[in-house]
Amino acid sequence: MSVPRSMYAVLALLALAAAHIAAQGMPAASPLNVIAFGAHPDDCDIRAGGTGAKWVAAGHRGRFVSVTNGDAGHQSQGGGALAARRRAEAKEAGRRAGIDYVVLDNHDGELMPDLRVREQIIRLIRDWKADVVLGPRSNDYHPDHRYTAVLLQDAAFMVTVPNVASDTPALRRNPVFLFFEDNFQKPAPFTPDVAVSIDDTIGKKLDMIDAHVSQMYEWLPWLNGGLDAVPKDPAARRQWLEKERPFRISPAVRAALVKYYGPDAGAKVQYAEAFEISEYGRRADDAEVRRLFPFFEP
Repeated sequence: MSVPRSMYAVLALLALAAAHIAAQGMPAASPLNVIAFGAHPDDCDIRAGGTGAKWVAAGHRGRFVSVTNGDAGHQSQGGGALAARRRAEAKEAGRRAGIDYVVLDNHDGELMPDLRVREQIIRLIRDWKADVVLGPRSNDYHPDHRYTAVLLQDAAFMVTVPNVASDTPALRRNPVFLFFEDNFQKPAPFTPDVAVSIDDTIGKKLDMIDAHVSQMYEWLPWLNGGLDAVPKDPAARRQWLEKERPFRISPAVRAALVKYYGPDAGAKVQYAEAFEISEYGRRADDAEVRRLFPFFEP
């Protein structure tokens, strides 16, 4: 069967367009590389598990990183045994959502924003060829959370500097850095620049959180004085988890949902994750936000 000449013309135009994009240094349509950093092995899951699952389901690459090994977060275990347990929980959480999970071997509760850890983060961002980097803000109750934020801010420009951590090739294009949502108000409250409906992936998010048995069913209930209320049966535990972790949407996040999904759909969202665009890294306009978060109707 012969191919119409008009088809050859279309293919030629497409080739010219692709060449123009390459010449301009603009990324062609391809899977996004998304990396999120938390201080502890469950932090990314709690703050971005639903959105991470959406990226992966859409064919993009997702990696979660715990900057510490979590070896202090338990009432009766600790040290290497707890670190090994939490690393295994993180790997299982990642498996459940198709997200690559990395746990660094820095001590829980002792994280410092020093050059050694900064270079660890720089290398991870470069190795993943990240388009999007997620992490906590620097005003937080936990020093490990705060210092993870500082480390990301300190790495934001350095990922493009070839002479820093020179054993890993520098990125030619700075990623977009975004903060996880939190409720801290001082010195400035969280601003939801992007809000994503996770109604379709709330199950995956809960699956990931459920994998962190040492935290969800032992350490955190013990801290809150409710350890005796946790069911022993895994299925009953999961149902208990869904009730114990309510997901509330603030008015500001609801407004962002309406912006991206429209008044009707945005008002109906039950579960959401929101992110604030950092002043460090590449600044994303509305068009790029929609490209990096390809979940909204055009």
